[in-house]
Amino acid sequence: MSISSINYGSSVLGAQIRNINQQLTDLSTQLSTGKLSQNYSGMGTNEGFAIASRAQLSNIAAYTDTITNVNVNINLANTALQSLTTIRNTVQTGSSTSSQDLNVNGQTVAQNTAAAQFGSMVGVLNTQSGNRYLFSGTAYNTQSVANASDIINGTTTQAGLKAVMAERQAADLGANGMGRLVQSQPSTTSVQVAEDSPASPFGLKISAVSSTLTGATVTGPSGSPVSFSVSFGATPPNNGDKISVQFSLPDGSTEQVDLTASTATPVPVGSFAIDTGNPTAVPPVAPNPVTTATNFNAALNTAITKLANTSLVAASAVTAGDNFFNTDSSAIGAAKTSQAAAPISGTTALSGTSPSNSIAPGFSAGDSITVNGTTLSFVAAGATGNQLNVTDSIQTLMSKIDAITGTSRPSTIHGGSITINTDDAASLSISGSTPGATAALGALGFSSTPITATQPPLRVGSSPASSATTLVNGSATTVKWYTGNDGPGSARSTAVARVDDSVTVQYGAQADEDAIRKQLQAIAVYGTFSTSPTGQYSGAQVAALSLRTTQALTPQAGQQKIEDIQTDIAMAQNTMKDASTRQTQAKAQLQSIVDQAESASPDQVASEILSLQNALQASYQTTANLAQLSLVKFL
Repeated sequence: MSISSINYGSSVLGAQIRNINQQLTDLSTQLSTGKLSQNYSGMGTNEGFAIASRAQLSNIAAYTDTITNVNVNINLANTALQSLTTIRNTVQTGSSTSSQDLNVNGQTVAQNTAAAQFGSMVGVLNTQSGNRYLFSGTAYNTQSVANASDIINGTTTQAGLKAVMAERQAADLGANGMGRLVQSQPSTTSVQVAEDSPASPFGLKISAVSSTLTGATVTGPSGSPVSFSVSFGATPPNNGDKISVQFSLPDGSTEQVDLTASTATPVPVGSFAIDTGNPTAVPPVAPNPVTTATNFNAALNTAITKLANTSLVAASAVTAGDNFFNTDSSAIGAAKTSQAAAPISGTTALSGTSPSNSIAPGFSAGDSITVNGTTLSFVAAGATGNQLNVTDSIQTLMSKIDAITGTSRPSTIHGGSITINTDDAASLSISGSTPGATAALGALGFSSTPITATQPPLRVGSSPASSATTLVNGSATTVKWYTGNDGPGSARSTAVARVDDSVTVQYGAQADEDAIRKQLQAIAVYGTFSTSPTGQYSGAQVAALSLRTTQALTPQAGQQKIEDIQTDIAMAQNTMKDASTRQTQAKAQLQSIVDQAESASPDQVASEILSLQNALQASYQTTANLAQLSLVKFL
């Protein structure tokens, strides 16, 4: 019988010692790294929770980066918007309080300031954050606004605002400088004033006439084109009798001319001399209505010419600014070229129930038209919702159309001409859904369907401008001032960021938003307009424009303001702040889960190391004793 020697490597004791050594190595690594293991397999059963938590922590880190970047953009945008507010206040203060003294260039100090502020505003609107233009919407790689000089002065191939204003002024004043009005004396005792075209958008429009003139007959305003007349009889007006004529201007404002009958010498401004005859002469001299009519004609001519060359010039400049800058608004004009009965008016019936006051052919029950995809139906009676009675008026139809399009400027009917206004020229479409409706639209003057709006920018339609009667699309020949995104949707939605698993914020902005565009437009017009330094009406022109500029720069209820844009992006910032607060709390909890699953307790590891060291020492002692064992000792 033989006794095998002790084989340490293959013994149970040796395996135990190696196991203890490995545990010591692992525990030493845990003690130095603070982690349970260097691989997932050694982490334990809770590692699945740790992996999920780590993924959420990674998302939070990404959201934190996004919030940081978006906050930078918002802060820059808010600074820019605050600058726009400062510019607005500066120009508004100047337009409302500065002297109207003109320099050699035909401008006031306030206008010079406005011109400089316009350049500043263009610079602000071209603010960048990195390579992102903040006011270009989705076209963030594109400069938001054209260069200030190009906008005002144009380029070699395209007209700028200055040229558009000049041609619009020529079209509004007309060849005779009377606002496209034609004044005449059809008889020796009567005076007539008429518009030059029923469908022209230019010049002064006669809206109302009121009179207390004794012995005079006032007719109108009526007809197509609209006119009024004053006929003087044998009985002269009394001293102090008055006639007032109200005019509508292209910018939507109204002005009134008042003329007072007077026997004073010299005749006061705003008055006309009446011929009372000479009852004390022998023989007595009767009042001469021809003389009174001639005096009235001269006074009215002076008053209209002054109005045309002051308020109309200012209104023309404002309207030219809108034609140039407003990339959405437009108008559709139509006039019946041949009207057997009275011209179309707001009270004209939609059907032939009253032949003397209706269109022919008119709308019949069962007809319908489509306005921007919405159907308007015509019924015999009892109309509700998007229905009209065939006995309703054309004004009712226009109001229904306006309600669907949402225009900020009501459509008008004047002198047999219908003008449908729209704030969104690109989308406007009106068509007859039935043959009868199409024919009725034709009777209103719309010769073809679908009826669409002229796309802005708008330019005077023919040359010479003084006799033009239409506005046409001028995009091919006019500088495009806004070069950013002009697609559908809100400006805020052009920049969207996800800042939490279920939270997004919208913080986009566009230079063509109403509040920004209107401010840029008003300042550009005010800073660009110039007149003769020594002209008869120059001071009054600038005064009228200053008044309109002050009004345009005064925030109006129901209209977007710069502050509204700031509020919108502030709400986005608050949303991100709330999300960041939640994420900070969640981050702490998730990190705790990871730490609990993966971290090794130093105290526990140290205790385990001590225990294993003791066990290893005992094992080594046992091994040493076994190594000294011999057969003699064994026996």
